[in-house]
Amino acid sequence: MSVFLQMQDITKQFPGVLANDKVNFEVEKGEVHALLGENGAGKSTLMNILYGLYQPTSGSIFYKGQKVEITSPKAAIDLGIGMVHQHFMLIPALSVVENVILGMKPERGSVLDLESAAKKIVDLGKKYNMDIDPWAKVWQLSVGQQQRLEIIKALYRGADLLILDEPTAVLTPQEVEELINIMRQLTSEGHTVIFISHKLNEVMAVSQRVTVLRMGKSVATVNTKDTNKEELARLMVGRDVFLRMDKKPCNPKEIVLKMEGVECLNNKGLKALKNLSLEVKAGEVLAIAGVDGNGQSELVEAITGLRQVTDGQVVINGKDMTNKTPREILEEKVAHIPEDRHKRGLVMNMSIKENMMLMNYYKEPFSKGITLDWNYIETHSEELVEQFNVKTPNIEVKAKNLSGGNQQKVILGREIDREPNLLIAMHPTRGLDIGAMEYVHRRIIDERDRGAAVLLVSTELDEVLSLSDRIAVLYEGEIMGVVENDDKVNIEELGLMMAGSKRLAS
Repeated sequence: MSVFLQMQDITKQFPGVLANDKVNFEVEKGEVHALLGENGAGKSTLMNILYGLYQPTSGSIFYKGQKVEITSPKAAIDLGIGMVHQHFMLIPALSVVENVILGMKPERGSVLDLESAAKKIVDLGKKYNMDIDPWAKVWQLSVGQQQRLEIIKALYRGADLLILDEPTAVLTPQEVEELINIMRQLTSEGHTVIFISHKLNEVMAVSQRVTVLRMGKSVATVNTKDTNKEELARLMVGRDVFLRMDKKPCNPKEIVLKMEGVECLNNKGLKALKNLSLEVKAGEVLAIAGVDGNGQSELVEAITGLRQVTDGQVVINGKDMTNKTPREILEEKVAHIPEDRHKRGLVMNMSIKENMMLMNYYKEPFSKGITLDWNYIETHSEELVEQFNVKTPNIEVKAKNLSGGNQQKVILGREIDREPNLLIAMHPTRGLDIGAMEYVHRRIIDERDRGAAVLLVSTELDEVLSLSDRIAVLYEGEIMGVVENDDKVNIEELGLMMAGSKRLAS
């Protein structure tokens, strides 16, 4: 292989933040090169410099043997560099073909030839096994299809080097496998891929080399075949990391959550949960495993009062809480870590201290009558920030200015501080780096050991196996089976249940 890209001594200084500190990064032609690091390590900043979204404070970039100045994304595209961002750069109201050619000059004259562009998109899709309708509106596409569209868009524009920023954070396991196959095919045909990820299994599966950033500096580049997950985690965090949670045996007690024959509809008016029954006991973690989109969101919304239950019963702490209001349910000592921390976990324009009081602002000691007690709120928020290791200059910082890991810690602190009887944690580590992930896992197990009933909903099988005491598999709104998570747990059996096979009673 030959050196394809060199980024030498790249420094990027923002006001008050040194995001990249003399980073050296070298990529060979035809490889998948993984870029690893915790949240805030400088990965996305470095790639945004390569794509022309930022200009380096100092340093040089050499591409295909030539020193280049990449002053804009257009300059990057003209060089053959494409980027698929973590948050897709698509216009939902436009069609696939319109999104692909947006901003490009017509190939002939001044008239856009959508038909030939659509044909080229279909051909690219067939070549890389990415079936996509060029005339579909983007809002009609699944998340996985939108990501494939972003890749097609980059290839359509002639990308030789493709940057994928956290591409698997929002994908189902099947879609992840499809993406890995696409990356392998691209590199076999001479394309080069930079793969930004937190997920060590995927890095080990697809990359040839790995560069690790820590606190804005490049700390190592290693051959994937010569390393392992433990070493990569240590390089990322700067200390040993427990990739599987070490926990004592659970001691289940009384039933805290009981669901009997629960049914509800999804947003399209179709049945999302079908005659679903389960129970979670104090002192245990019951994990709901399965591919995203099989009723997990509706299940959590039915418990927390955010979705109408059409049949069946939800019992919490021995009380019938079916279709009670969210506040009535939360008052039953229920805590909720929602799947979308931006949409339902935080008010992004509010400060940390304001977000920390959202569950309790209306009662003492947070308020006195109709007046908020800001002295108590500030003292309490500072205690939680310290206790939950939220990295922030102060509690006045807006939630939107925190990293994903620190946003999650704010939610975790607020919810756990209430000492819940039932903790519902949905995708609690989605998009988090390995250090933040380890911390969140530890706090969840601490709650279980304190005696809380924990309902964990996750599509990450590693997370399910690490945290749970029992595993219930959800497929198309039905429980396929419940298994004990012990040394005898059969991963193949779990996979079959995730694909819709009911467990035979043992």
